[in-house]
Amino acid sequence: MGMKEETITAKQLVNTIVEGIQEKKGINIAILDLAELDNTICQYFIICDGDSNTHVDAIANSVIDYVREKLEDKPNHSEGFANAEWILLDYFDVVVHVFQRDQRSFYNLEGLWADAKRTDIKNLF
Repeated sequence: MGMKEETITAKQLVNTIVEGIQEKKGINIAILDLAELDNTICQYFIICDGDSNTHVDAIANSVIDYVREKLEDKPNHSEGFANAEWILLDYFDVVVHVFQRDQRSFYNLEGLWADAKRTDIKNLF
């Protein structure tokens, strides 16, 4: 048995982010695994949606709180809080996209990254 590995794995980050999203009832969570693709900026995209700018803001803040509390990590970069139609949280290996529903279908990230392995998380409610 070697020393305990202290680095956070991308998988731990993904799971914690999903919990943070679910805590605020973010739905239609999709995890896109980009690891096998060429020229990607990160290993995973996590995409979800909310009902309104207030909801999107609450989901994004919940993700930030969860990751800070459980993994002591914070986003390298975030944007979109001003109008909260699409908030992006960049955790290096994992990039989170919290959309309002119509924005999500408009930008269609899943379509742009159709080659990625996709996992859909069942809505909890």
